[in-house]
Amino acid sequence: MCSAVTTEGNMSLKENTHCGDRMKLTSEKLPPGPCNTSLSQYAAKNQKYFQWRKEKTDHYSHSKLVDKALQLLNERIRRGDAMACFLQGQLYFEEGWYEGALEQFEEIKENDLQATYQLGVMYYDGLGTATDAEKGVDYMKKIIDSPCPRVRHLQFAAAYNLGRAYYEGQGVKRSDEEAERLWLFAADNGNPKASVKAQSILGLYYSTKEPRDLEKAFYWHSEACGNGNLESQGALGLMYFHGQGIHQDTEAALQCLREAAERGNVYAQGTLVEYYYKMKFFTKCAAFSKRIADYDEAHDIPMIARVTDCLPEFINKGMAMASFYHARCLQLGLGITKDEVTAKHYYSKNKHNNYSLRIRWTLPVTTFTKRSWALVTSHCFSSLHVSFLYPYEG
Repeated sequence: MCSAVTTEGNMSLKENTHCGDRMKLTSEKLPPGPCNTSLSQYAAKNQKYFQWRKEKTDHYSHSKLVDKALQLLNERIRRGDAMACFLQGQLYFEEGWYEGALEQFEEIKENDLQATYQLGVMYYDGLGTATDAEKGVDYMKKIIDSPCPRVRHLQFAAAYNLGRAYYEGQGVKRSDEEAERLWLFAADNGNPKASVKAQSILGLYYSTKEPRDLEKAFYWHSEACGNGNLESQGALGLMYFHGQGIHQDTEAALQCLREAAERGNVYAQGTLVEYYYKMKFFTKCAAFSKRIADYDEAHDIPMIARVTDCLPEFINKGMAMASFYHARCLQLGLGITKDEVTAKHYYSKNKHNNYSLRIRWTLPVTTFTKRSWALVTSHCFSSLHVSFLYPYEG
């Protein structure tokens, strides 16, 4: 019903879902396609230059592997391999060496629209250079206007990013209508080879615009979830739970939330912790909440965000939910040995980023009334983060 395709590739309180009066967005990653060859694909076609991959890799640290890859790419570049030029820039980009990536992409942008796309991302988001939204927009428009049929996949992603620019009013005049038009083009009626992020953000958009259209929101989250989007899978769980845009279905809700949680959606994990507590499954709540609450904010959140493509702010909120309910179990001795000292430690976690959440949670559970959650699709002109509102009865 809500199963998603696993790919390499949540919710908030209303007052935290906007930057000013606008939702916070980020960018679409460079999509795979006929003219975007990954290092692994390239290695498969050039096996004799990548024999080291077949050796025992436990003798290699990550840095040594990167150095070896760069050596091999440099050799191919000297032999005139144009794809190797792009892959070298992409390796710099993925390693966070943005200045080197920018220089490499600038050198080949006239003959490689993948490089043009990445330059659009980097100038819009200020990666390795000063932020220049107008320049980023120009690069994205160049891709959209290209007559080359081999860049269709890039055009979907560029339209998604350009929609972001119109929504934010950065580099162009702000226009929700133009943003919606571009996102609909990028989503391509749910095409899995189009921009899945655009499909997910349309779920967000229709649940926040006035008047809201929750049926459309549910439709687009369903499309995105079916195409592997982890944020939309969590959104569907909440929409099923509370009958938003679809009939209420607790079984379907729990299926979505559990699958999303298993795939690493920390907000879905936090939501399940809350569900277990309210259903009085205290032993399960105490054990599950501890695992989530013990994530390290400084190191685990960036890693989880990178792997799941979920927004760090809402990974943090999922951790805060788990921390609260674990503290509650410890304080009251529910499903775990009572320990008020340790409970205070968990109550204090994420206190700066979740102040309003903690204030609400200090009320007795039985006094909860109406609440608002938001679902965030995620990451940079390289992975879109957005927030979307789902009011429901608590």
